[in-house]
Amino acid sequence: MRHDVDLAIVGSGFAGSILAMVARRLGRSVVLLERGTHPRFAIGESSTPLASLLLEEIARRYDLPRLLPLTKHGTWTRTYPDLACGLKRGFSFFRHVRGRPFTSDGAHRDQLLVAASPNDDVGDVHWYRSDLDHFLVREAVALGVTYVDQVSLTRLDTSAGGSELEGARRPGAGGDAAEPVQVSARFVVDATGPRGFLHQHLQLGERPLAGMPRTQALFSHFTGVRPFADVASAAFDARPPYPVDAAAVHHVFDGGWVWVLRFDNGVTSAGVAATDPLADELGLQDGAAAWSRLLARFPSIGAQFASAAPTRAFTWWPRLAFQSDTIVGDGWAMLPSAAGLVDPLLSTGFPLTLLGIERLAAAIADDWGTPRFAPRLARYAERTAGELHTTARLVGALYDAFGDWERFTALSHLYFAAASFGEAARRLGTSASATDGFLLSGCAPFAAARDRCLDLAAEARGGSGRSSCAREALLAEIARAVEPVNVAGLLQPARRHWYPCEAADLLAGAGKLGASEGEITAMLARCGFTPRQGR
Repeated sequence: MRHDVDLAIVGSGFAGSILAMVARRLGRSVVLLERGTHPRFAIGESSTPLASLLLEEIARRYDLPRLLPLTKHGTWTRTYPDLACGLKRGFSFFRHVRGRPFTSDGAHRDQLLVAASPNDDVGDVHWYRSDLDHFLVREAVALGVTYVDQVSLTRLDTSAGGSELEGARRPGAGGDAAEPVQVSARFVVDATGPRGFLHQHLQLGERPLAGMPRTQALFSHFTGVRPFADVASAAFDARPPYPVDAAAVHHVFDGGWVWVLRFDNGVTSAGVAATDPLADELGLQDGAAAWSRLLARFPSIGAQFASAAPTRAFTWWPRLAFQSDTIVGDGWAMLPSAAGLVDPLLSTGFPLTLLGIERLAAAIADDWGTPRFAPRLARYAERTAGELHTTARLVGALYDAFGDWERFTALSHLYFAAASFGEAARRLGTSASATDGFLLSGCAPFAAARDRCLDLAAEARGGSGRSSCAREALLAEIARAVEPVNVAGLLQPARRHWYPCEAADLLAGAGKLGASEGEITAMLARCGFTPRQGR
């Protein structure tokens, strides 16, 4: 089995398959290599408004109309009713204290609800990866991608002229001998995930992610998980801006947090990410026993999972955060999902990876086979590493603030303000700097202000930095950084940590976006924005 192609993509998760489709539309010959088979379990399931928008832009730019319904919950469920997904209307955060049931006062001091959409139809989507990845592989094959699964790659030779890959395809059920596989490719892309194919075969080093603590993760899929709104109904004294469980739910506590993502098929994805001291204390390597120990510490989380049953064995990751010290080389590149992983706390994996697909696709479209291709890849690597670095600094600061809810919510606004402003600017086409990079990294004034905040947050990790003066200075600096890009009504005390998705906020921020109120109104209509529908 020999293949001579322009592009070999290793790994057929969502990222590898989407890039394969794009490359075919650009006229490149592609082989997609997979170690396992589909359908298969995969982690990384929570989309965001920016991820949905990037997927929409890629689908339109490269004539992939069958991907467009995947960008909104309404169109997904109507177009592909047999393709499981979940509704994500926002980000729900709840602060827990060991040994105490979750309660919240009228000020919602232990809550943070940030809406991402105004109604269910245009809501974001949790990706049930076993269904979605299988669908995308089939779509890639339909476009002419050569797909080879059950391949164990044993050899990789790279040079400026191309790459040679060798391995074997596992024998079938009839017991036939393993089939040798050889691939000659002008370029190789690694889409296998962190510490994956290229990282291991090229024996690349790891680069520390500045500001991120060492963390571990334990996760599975479950049935029978109760809605948290039922478990802690007394905590919601009024109508929330969206159903709190139709979201990426975050249960936060000192040293870690639990995610809960509900799918429409009755399955719930859940897991814990914890710093090493807490992970070792819980013994996360023990799997189900460690999960039970965790639930016993937090009564309300335990009540949510009291009748739950895992559908598969628990997966333990002894090391969560990761960055490869090399992202591109002669004849190869890693997608961001293979180059690094920070933490799922802010659902950053999808937008970072889709930005990477967008950039690699542009390089292939514009500079393939020219002397400009290598410098373009170097810029891609620089931007990927920079965005991983910024994300790690922010998430690390949030981990450090788990025990100080006011500081945690303030720091989170650096993300939510940048994300909402960047999304609106992309849809309006009014600010190139706002769309150039993740978390407004291309917008120099905000990037500088954000970095000042993260510098102050890093100082606060030292003993003297936790003084009331240092804390107040950090909160004030965050407010100053957020204000010029705040088009989502954030930091309003009257909202008591509950932030709906309101047209009035975007209209009030028209000047910040460089748009008129008429342009904002037209953009909202194009996006299907019906305020308060489906709340």
